Amino acid sequence: MSDLVSIITPAYNAANYIADMIESVLAQTYTEWELLITDDCSTDNTVDIVRSYAAQDTRIKLFRLEANSGAGVARNNSIREARGRYIAFCDSDDLWKPCKLERQIAFMSEKGYKFVYTKSDVIDTAGNVIAINERVPRVSYRSTMIVNYIGTTTVMYDTEGIGKFYMQNVRKRQDWLLWIDILRVTRYAYCLPERLSSWRSGNEGSLSSDKSSLFRYHLMIYRDYLGFPAPVAFLMCYGVSLPCFMVKKIRHRLINYLYSHGVRYQ
Repeated sequence: MSDLVSIITPAYNAANYIADMIESVLAQTYTEWELLITDDCSTDNTVDIVRSYAAQDTRIKLFRLEANSGAGVARNNSIREARGRYIAFCDSDDLWKPCKLERQIAFMSEKGYKFVYTKSDVIDTAGNVIAINERVPRVSYRSTMIVNYIGTTTVMYDTEGIGKFYMQNVRKRQDWLLWIDILRVTRYAYCLPERLSSWRSGNEGSLSSDKSSLFRYHLMIYRDYLGFPAPVAFLMCYGVSLPCFMVKKIRHRLINYLYSHGVRYQ
C-alpha cells in the first residue's frame, strides 16, 4: 500500500453535493485510495450521507470536529489521519474525472515530480460545464507568492519525497499558504495539462464561494505569515498581487468567451 492516495475532504452542509463527490471518487480507475472526510459541524444530513457510504466501503472514513472551525482545520484533521504516500484534495462539492488519480500518479512517476496540479472545468450547481480553468505549465515559490494558479481540487503531492504538510491556522486562503509552504521545499509545481477535475461555482455552501474579504486576508498573510513589514505587505497586496489577479481574471474570461463560442481546449 506504499502508493496509497489519501484524499482530503472538508465538509460543511454539503448534503446537496457530497454524494456526487463520493461517487466520482468511487469511479476512479486507480483504486488504492482512502477518502478522509472531516465534517465541520454540519446542520444538514451531510453526516448521514457520508455514513451510508462508509458503511459500504471501508476506504471511506468520516471524522467530526467538535466545533465549527473552518475548512483549514477540517483539512488538517484529515491530513493527520492520512496513511497514504500521496495527498490529494477534493472538496465536498467538487468532482473528479474517473482517470484523475491514475493520470496524476503516472505523470509524477514518469517525470519525478513531487508536487503537481491540473487544469479543471468550472461547473454550475446542476453540474453543467460553464467554463474552464486553464493553468500555466509551471509555478514557482516566488510566482505563487504573487498570484495563485493552483486549484485545490487538482493538487497531488508526494509525502515520500517531501513529507507531510499541514495548513496554516487562518480562516481563508489556507490553501494558498499551503502551496507556498510546499514550494519552499520543491521550488516548483508542475501542471498536467488535462482537465481532470470539476470545480463547482455558484454554490452558496461552496468552501470557495466568499471572495469579498480575500484581499484583506492577503494583506494579513503577507504581513503575519510571510514576514513582510507592513508597508511592503501593503505594496505586495495592492500594488503587485491585485493587478496580477486582475490580469489572471481577464485571461480567464477571454478563454471562456472563446470556449462559449466553440473553441475547445484539450
